[in-house]
Formats: sequence, structure tokens, C-alpha cells
Amino acid sequence: MNTDKTECDVLIVGGSFAAAACAKRLTDAGMHAIILEKKALPRHKICSGILSPRGKRFLEENFGTIPTEALHEPHTCNGVVFHFPSLNQMKMDFIGGATPHLYRKYSDQWALKQSGATIHDQCSFESFTETSKGVEVSAQDHKTNQKRSYSARWLVGADGPSSPVLRAVYGNSYKLAPMFFVGQKFHKIIDCPLDPQYFHFWFHPELGKYVWSHARDGQQIVGVGFEVGQNFDQAHLKVKDYLEDKHGVKLEEATHEQSEGCMENFGPSLINQYVFGKGRVLLTGQAAGFLNMLAEGMSCALHSGAIAGESIVEANLKNKAVEAKYRELIHSEVKRCSDQWNPLMIAFKNPHEANPKKELAALGAPKALQVLKEIWTFLKTYKDYKWGRQMLKISLYRLIKGRYPESSWR
Repeated sequence: MNTDKTECDVLIVGGSFAAAACAKRLTDAGMHAIILEKKALPRHKICSGILSPRGKRFLEENFGTIPTEALHEPHTCNGVVFHFPSLNQMKMDFIGGATPHLYRKYSDQWALKQSGATIHDQCSFESFTETSKGVEVSAQDHKTNQKRSYSARWLVGADGPSSPVLRAVYGNSYKLAPMFFVGQKFHKIIDCPLDPQYFHFWFHPELGKYVWSHARDGQQIVGVGFEVGQNFDQAHLKVKDYLEDKHGVKLEEATHEQSEGCMENFGPSLINQYVFGKGRVLLTGQAAGFLNMLAEGMSCALHSGAIAGESIVEANLKNKAVEAKYRELIHSEVKRCSDQWNPLMIAFKNPHEANPKKELAALGAPKALQVLKEIWTFLKTYKDYKWGRQMLKISLYRLIKGRYPESSWR
């Protein structure tokens, strides 16, 4: 087979927001970045599309006005409604107003184009070799069914929670944090009292590890997350029946084509076990372990991707090792992301872009106490992962030192 060889300053694997943000920093500095995306663009992306306020600000400041075709209907989301077994609710508006409801198939492609990078879609990363001056990368071009080789000075893995770049750096023996299956089904609506301008989340230990619902393009999404190995259809049906019984949500059955799911990794950002790469290879976005509470990964993907790009730019200008610079600069995003899971920060600060303390107080003391007990009961469903002591340890470190320890980073 023929082998094409392409040279660039930076090769970025994965065609998503982390890649676009990284590439934008690089191209703005006059560097040549190539993005590899294994699927044909525009490609489908499993995601709620509910962007955080800081993610909205980043997109608009760095890429411009979000085009209408890159939005689902409703075009915006006002905030989150938390639901509890007692049927108490906490409706929390985003601080700063409504945010975009992104259609990831088109919003990702728009951001990638705006980044100024060269895009090679239908091209999968396979392996790499690091040299004293850069990296040699092997890839598979699915359009031509031929191997391609790339020569770059740096390699960035922005390729999601099951990152092939991570595996190539650390080997298949590297143990990832516990993974969860997160699946959703799209239903035609018969009757749905849930406010379509909000993302709805259930703190209910009997329904699943992560249960949500929201409106999209005239349909209602019902989703559930659980440990790998359980049955998606059964878990989903339990949630659907609960929503009808307790909330009056009546939906038509979803077909197989109206179902989808993916793997998610909640652990790294929760217990500060990020994986940032080594040598000339950086990992960013979910590949590095970034995931905000409620599984909103877009804003931390954008910011961590930008930091990866800034680290390369600065390392290039000063002829310094990029790994040390990245680990220095990434502290800011680690704090923003991990603070959302940190019980001490939640208790004494407000790391979220809504005001849960205000809404909790508005419930009144009896209901607020009941809700707190229900949240605690829900959190205990995660006890088998033994995250409690680790969270307490790093929470105290954050309180005393003002940052998170690097000792658990890879």
C-alpha cells in the first residue's frame, strides 16, 4: 500500500471542542495544526448539548456567534431542575442567563472550521513513536483504505474518555477510572409537564447512577447511567415508568433507531486522578479526565484544550519542555472542574454556575433537610468505589494549599 507522509507542528487526535480550542490557540500563534477525526464530518455526537455559561462565553469570544443550524430546539436552556424521591424540586437558573442548546453534529464542525486547523476526517490514529525532535504517527485513512504517516513536533490526544492516544502512551495495562454506560432514548411526546427550557436531573438511588430528561426538537429525551454490565432497556424502562407515574410524563415507546449510548468516566475529576500525558504528548478534555458535575464536559474540554495549545505555543517560543508547562498551566482548569465535586467547596463557596444554596434555602428548613438527606442517600450508591476518603483528602489539601495535589496525576 502507498503511504502518504504529512508534516505539521502539532497533530491533534479527535475532532471535538477540545481539539478546536487547542487548534485555535496554535493557529493564532502561526503554528500549523492538523486534526484527525475518525468519522466523516459533520458527524453525530452523543451529548445533551446543554452548554454551561462559561462554555458559552468561550465559544463566542473565540469562535464568534454560534450559527442557528448549530442549535437544537429549544435553542436555549435556562438551567437545571433537580428532582428528589420526595417529589421536592429545586429549579436553578444559570447565573448569567440562558445558554445554547448545541447540536453537536454541526456545532463541532463549525468550531473546527473556525479554528483554522487542517482537518483530516475519516482518519484514525493507530500508533506513535517519539523522537528527540518530535513524534512519528501512524494512521489509517478510511477514505482510501491506506496507511498514512505524520511527522509532528507535538501530539495532542483530544479523543475522549476511551482515548486511543492515552492507551498508546501508557499501554493497554493502564487502568482507567471506573466507567459508566450512559444511554438515552428519544420519545415522541403524548404529554410532558416537565419544563422544556430546563435540564431535569433525578437524585434517586433506585433509578440509576445518573438519570435525566430534557426536550429536543419536539421529542423528549429520557436517559440513564449505570455500571457497565447492566441492561440498558430495563434500566430505561424503569425510569420511563417512574416519570409517568410520578410526574405525568406520557411518551411513546422509542424504537431501536431512537436509542444511543456511550461510556463516561466520572472518576478522574472527582478524585483528582487526571492523566495529562508525557514527553511530547499531551492529553486534554475527557481524555485527560475532565468532566463537570452533571456530565457537562464541553466547557472543560474547551478550556483544557486551549490550555494545551497555549502550553505548546509557550514551550515553542521559549524552547522549553511542553509537559512541565502544561502541568503548570492546567491547574486553573483542574480547580474549576474538581471544585464542582468538592464537598468543602460546595459547602463554603459556590463552584457552580447556579445558586443551589439560594434555592435550598427557598425550600424552607423542613424540605431543605429532607432534600439533603435524599442527596446523601443517593451519593451512598457510589460507596463501592471507595471515593469518599480520597475526596475528603484532596478537599482538605485544596482548602489548605489553594490547589489540588499533582501526586495523583499521570
